[in-house]
Amino acid sequence: MKKLPTVTISELIEAGVHFGHKTMRWNPKMSSYLYGIKDDIHIIDLQQTLPLLYSALNKIYEVAKNNGRILFVGTKMQASEIIAEAAKRCGQYYINHRWLGGTLTNWSTINRSIKKLADLEKSIQAADQDEEENRIRFTKKERLDITRKIEKLEKSLGGIREIGGLPDLLFVIDTNMEEIAIKEANKLGIPVVAILDSNSNPDDVDYPVPGNDDATRSIKLYCRILSDTILQGIQDSLIASGIDIGESAEISDILQMNASLEKKSTGKHKETKKKAVPEVKKEAEETKATKKEEITEAPKKKEEIAKETKAKAPKKKEEIAEVKTETKTKKTKTEE
Repeated sequence: MKKLPTVTISELIEAGVHFGHKTMRWNPKMSSYLYGIKDDIHIIDLQQTLPLLYSALNKIYEVAKNNGRILFVGTKMQASEIIAEAAKRCGQYYINHRWLGGTLTNWSTINRSIKKLADLEKSIQAADQDEEENRIRFTKKERLDITRKIEKLEKSLGGIREIGGLPDLLFVIDTNMEEIAIKEANKLGIPVVAILDSNSNPDDVDYPVPGNDDATRSIKLYCRILSDTILQGIQDSLIASGIDIGESAEISDILQMNASLEKKSTGKHKETKKKAVPEVKKEAEETKATKKEEITEAPKKKEEIAKETKAKAPKKKEEIAEVKTETKTKKTKTEE
């Protein structure tokens, strides 16, 4: 049975979810989600927020239960640390420093950068081992350059270095700041769950949740609810696969079980691929053989066609001559 975390309107009010921006900064497209105005500040309608939040949680639960990848995106100062903690807590992925253009649409280059990060870290580890054995691999300047590169790549790619492919869902805080991320997700057909403040654009968001996206209390509430939902989905998927989880099972144990289950499934997938390889090779060899036969038979067919055309040529000439004689006789008759 699906057990989503319970949220009440009083909890949302305590977290300040109902506070929007000043009336000067609003987006008219958000008018249907607003309750009113108080002290030149828009008040968000929490009676709409609650059902929309539950519909978003349902989608997140389904993705988590099917072992999908969920990417937390929030690069603003208030959200960066909270998002990283929430993603780590539920074993998911995050971007909290800066969204690199093409993170989703140009995944091959991002994947290369992740591999580069891993290679640089290995080189530093190897250098440390060499120093223990009184062997110098890098100069101080070279070492400093490598560490700076590692820090730069870790900031932008540290949260997605183990994702292994494109995410199945995006959770976004502040749609205005993460506009590029949402556009890339829409291009690739990845569903987007986003918190929409009174100055946000709800057009490109699949699962909108109207609420305050600036207050740390409200961001903490969203992230806690989301991570609880993801953990519940993972737990239910493990139970469905026949793994016994005790009542006192900790979050780390659940995540370890899920990781081992994913490894087994990927291993089986590789085995099936290996089995399929010889069959594919056989088919390729057969197609090559048929192509060779066609190539060898082609000149023979050309000769046969040429012979047939030569044989038909005199007959056609005779027919043309007969037609000409008939036309001549008809002309002479008409002249007489």
